[in-house]
Amino acid sequence: QVQLVESGGGLVQAGGSLRVSCTASGSIFSINDMGWYRQAPGKQRELVATVTSSGSTNYADSAKGRFTISRDNAKNTVYLQMNNLNPEDTAVYYCYVVGRSRGIFSTYWGQGTQVTVSS
Repeated sequence: QVQLVESGGGLVQAGGSLRVSCTASGSIFSINDMGWYRQAPGKQRELVATVTSSGSTNYADSAKGRFTISRDNAKNTVYLQMNNLNPEDTAVYYCYVVGRSRGIFSTYWGQGTQVTVSS
């Protein structure tokens, strides 16, 4: 059983910062990519940022220069530091992890954490 537990969402004013975290636990090994998607009301889920096992990162254009993704491999944890937030960043943020469990590589998802940015 693999579980992803997210934390750190909440309400913040425009221009503020938040950091969300996601920790994978259970029988998961050889974690490759980790990352974050988000879904705003009435919109499709979109990629925010990813980080590979070697530390290479990729960002959506909307996140470049404002968000920083990082990971702690010893803790199976991925972080997303979000600065200079604006109301358009309001969404449920979902983490994902690509890892091996019971010999099979799969993608696992967190339950989502709400980020609300007020104007």
